[in-house]
Amino acid sequence: MQILEIVEKVADVINQEKDYLSELDRVIGDSDHGVNLSRGFQKLIEEKDGLKNLNYSDFFNRIAMVLISNVGGASGAIYGTGLMKVAQSLKGKENLDLDTVIIASDAMVAGIKMRGKAEAGEKTMLDTIIPSVEALKQNKDKDLSVILENVELAAKTGMESTKDMLATKGRASYLGERSIGHIDPGAMSSYLIIKTICENLKVGE
Repeated sequence: MQILEIVEKVADVINQEKDYLSELDRVIGDSDHGVNLSRGFQKLIEEKDGLKNLNYSDFFNRIAMVLISNVGGASGAIYGTGLMKVAQSLKGKENLDLDTVIIASDAMVAGIKMRGKAEAGEKTMLDTIIPSVEALKQNKDKDLSVILENVELAAKTGMESTKDMLATKGRASYLGERSIGHIDPGAMSSYLIIKTICENLKVGE
């Protein structure tokens, strides 16, 4: 499956789940995470012709720019910065082999940490993304189907772990102890993205 097709699948899932994501955000945030993220991904689909035939670096840089410009709140800037770092890591790369994907994934994490000033365990999207990247590294020598299953499972486990965490970043941190007991919306949207990517790569095996 082509990478642009996967972006379209992700956009579809985020659009389908936008109300759920915004409901998660209503409890501990601004109530707009799903709507904002969906708007950004729908803009990507509107501009998909401009994404065709780009090299990998330019492709991810363009996605970053669209999300930064169209997703309100902190999410657009955070996802966008992560994707800009991905784009930088892919300069001159013509093939997305597993080692290159791992390098790009590490760059994504570094970008999100830098922009969000966050680390794992602080009830953010990193609690989904970091375990999935670690699973990718730990399973890199296995069959693709096994890699994808473990990456998706790690992302799910990480996302679910945010429910019992105390938020120390973003608007949710203002709630203090009341943030405990709720899944972080950014962790959930990251899980949906990772899950959709894994499912569609399985189809494309």
